[in-house]
Amino acid sequence: MKHLKSPQVDKLDADRKTRAIVEDMLANIRENGEDAVRGYAKDLDGWTQDFALSDEKKAKLIAQVSDQAKEDIQFAHTQIKRFAKAQRESLTDFQIDTEPGVTLGQRCVPVDCAGCYVPGGRYAHVASALMSVATARAAGVPFVVAASPPRGDAIDPAVAYAMGLAGADLILEMGGVQAVASMAMGLFGAKPADILVGPGNAFVAEAKLQLFGGVGIDLFAGPTESAVIADHTADPMTVAIDLLSQAEHGTTSPVWLFTTSSELAETVNRILPQIAEGWPTGGVAIEAWANHGEIVICDDREQMAEVSDRYACEHLQVQAEDLEWWKNRLRNYGSLFLGEGSTVTHGDKCSGTNHILPTRQAARYTGGLNVMKFLKILTWQEIATDADPMMSSVASRLSRTEGMDAHARACDWRLQKFGKKDDWGFEVAHQERFE
Repeated sequence: MKHLKSPQVDKLDADRKTRAIVEDMLANIRENGEDAVRGYAKDLDGWTQDFALSDEKKAKLIAQVSDQAKEDIQFAHTQIKRFAKAQRESLTDFQIDTEPGVTLGQRCVPVDCAGCYVPGGRYAHVASALMSVATARAAGVPFVVAASPPRGDAIDPAVAYAMGLAGADLILEMGGVQAVASMAMGLFGAKPADILVGPGNAFVAEAKLQLFGGVGIDLFAGPTESAVIADHTADPMTVAIDLLSQAEHGTTSPVWLFTTSSELAETVNRILPQIAEGWPTGGVAIEAWANHGEIVICDDREQMAEVSDRYACEHLQVQAEDLEWWKNRLRNYGSLFLGEGSTVTHGDKCSGTNHILPTRQAARYTGGLNVMKFLKILTWQEIATDADPMMSSVASRLSRTEGMDAHARACDWRLQKFGKKDDWGFEVAHQERFE
């Protein structure tokens, strides 16, 4: 295995600076509340208007959206909602009798309020509005707050339409750390969010991370990552275009190529910068490629799979023979795109799987945003009095094995009350106290 191209930039210093800035901002907002948020909105976005989007202003924004754009947004919403509903239906409440008189069960209960962040800096992230809000609704969340940074004197009209279509109860024209904090703390008419979801820039991701604990988060969503696994059968042009399409996200977005073909690797490395020339966002993509792009040449497909699982990429494309083998072999990725007909753009925009996905190797332990993120899996039990002696005798002995005497006494009492100690080989400690 060898690297034909390696990354040129170290992110650690930038991460430290971001962390310090966010810490100061959150401390200020905790102390000064809405006044601090207004200050940040004015200084960072030049915003002095109300934050909650009124029905009247929302209607004016939606009127600016073309019929074709509305149809496309509706199509994407249908696919995303359909997939999310199927996810929800795959989880069920149940109960099971594990022993006579012992009934255990599970309930799937949605959180009370979700805060959905929708980026809006360089691009208008219409699809992100659908991915977060529609998925929360499919999970059964009763109140959804959505926030997106203003672009001039309003949020993007198409984003406003998507938020409304997906079912947001409250829309905040606000971005950055202050938006995430406002949703978490329940400012400006919002209910305090139980979970914060959605992608964002480095400051948004860091704010979610620092707020975690007091509120749940979906995952750490850093700069977009994409990788392509390609063998000798792959088309170099398709590979190069797909890598560039994802590098467009931002200058800090890494894209990676894992291949067994030296010829393919060298061709992609040569043509990729040429292809981007003249693209409206080609400069962004080329800078990302130059600073963060990698090409890894592997000995065989098993090594490619091992390298891919180690990188645990957010988006992973496979343009290689035997797609079924890859689907069964690969384990660490946010979302998988199999075959030349599948490109990450499909998942990013409209195919139906969620595009809010784990980055920075978090795919080793979590998947992307889905209805389960908005659900609490609650368990319950009911133990009949005639089954109690069996459970209490074991639980009492285990408690004393662990040195937890008070735990044991809760069961001792039930054995004295419901059981026959001779049947269970149990001797009640300090029996006179119970008597």
